[in-house]
Parts: sequence; structure tokens; C-alpha cells
Amino acid sequence: MRLRLPEERPTEPPTGYKIAHPMLSYDGTRAGFTGVSLGGALPYGVLADASCVYGLRHRAPSRRCDCGFHCVHERATAEALLCTAEHRTAVLLEVGVLGRYIRFERGFRYARQRVRVATVGPCACGAVAGALADAGWGRPGWRALAPRCAGCLRGRTSVSLAGFARLAGEGLRVVAGKGASSVAVAGLGGAEDLGVPELAAEATLLQARLDWFQVQLAKLGERGPGGGGKG
Repeated sequence: MRLRLPEERPTEPPTGYKIAHPMLSYDGTRAGFTGVSLGGALPYGVLADASCVYGLRHRAPSRRCDCGFHCVHERATAEALLCTAEHRTAVLLEVGVLGRYIRFERGFRYARQRVRVATVGPCACGAVAGALADAGWGRPGWRALAPRCAGCLRGRTSVSLAGFARLAGEGLRVVAGKGASSVAVAGLGGAEDLGVPELAAEATLLQARLDWFQVQLAKLGERGPGGGGKG
């Protein structure tokens, strides 16, 4: 006889954590995410329903299949996945587990989710990211994005963190962080509405721009006023 676990009836949707790549539609009007493993070919929105990635007609998640959204219970477990080379430009998502779900020791497999918070890691140069820019790959109709600071954008197609949150909709919050500390930058209004965390993020971006200009001025100075260098 096979024992069955008792059915759960939570008063609030369980919270889980996962990593994903931020995505921007080719026309720049929509934002979403794509997974890093199973189902990674199908970008999804902030509020989304799972379907069987194998094309089967059963409801996700099915006990006889591995379809459905996946997440882990612990934030630290998801953060550890960002250490691998292929996941360095992914973002950390805090999600609400909605609908039917199957609980496992380390996480959930479930039918519906709402992405509540997306935490963006640092730029490849190590500075705090202020934008998400074209990562150089994508899916049909979608560009993958990667964290970038102001000094590293260099003409790439990009969207600010607040802009990404607006395009994604559904109340998504986008947070810029590095290590254990993070700075909220979503939903910025006028300067009078900014708090200390938002102003700190803006100051970081301004400093990055100043550093870049100083480097360029130093290069021009080495060439001399005539631009020909030393004779």
C-alpha cells in the first residue's frame, strides 16, 4: 500500500526562490524571464501558468512528469546557483507559488506563479548594475539581458531596472544588489520621492560615469593638445 502525504491548504501562497534570465521583447514593449534549465526555451511573464514542456495534454504539474515551474525553499540555495559560469548573468527571483503544487525536500513543482521580486547581480566589471542590457543571445522574438553599470552599456540595447519593472507589470519589484546587500531602485519617481537607498544607487551610477570620463580625458591628455602624441 502506498502512503499519501496529507493535502496542504495554506492560508497564503508559499514563497520560493529560483534563478532566471531577464528577457526583453524584440520591439521593447514587454519584459519577462526565461528559465535556466527545463523549459528555458519558453519566456514567461511575471504572472504565468505552467504547461507541459513535452507537449503532453495533462495539467502541470503531473506526478508522472517533471513539467511545471520549479523553485527552492531557501534563498541561499538559489543564490548558490549564481556562482556557476553559465548562470552569472541570471537574476534571483522571489516567487509566490500559486495553484496546485508538489512539495519536495528542497522546493516545489507547481502550476502557477507570480514573480514578486527580481534581484539583479553586479555588472561584469564588478560595479552595481543600474540597467539590463543586451547579453548577445536570446530566443525567437526575445533578447536576453544581462546586468550592466552605466560605464559598460556602450551603445547596447538596454532598459533601466525601473523601466524593466514597468514593462513587466503586475507589481514586480526590481532590486540591484551585490553580495548580501541590495539597493531597491524600482518605481523611482521624482527626486523629491527618492529615499536613501535610491539616492545611493543613483550616486553609484553617476560615479561610474565620472570614472569613465576621467579615463577618456586621461587618454586624450596623453596624446597631447594636437592629437599627434610625442614628436
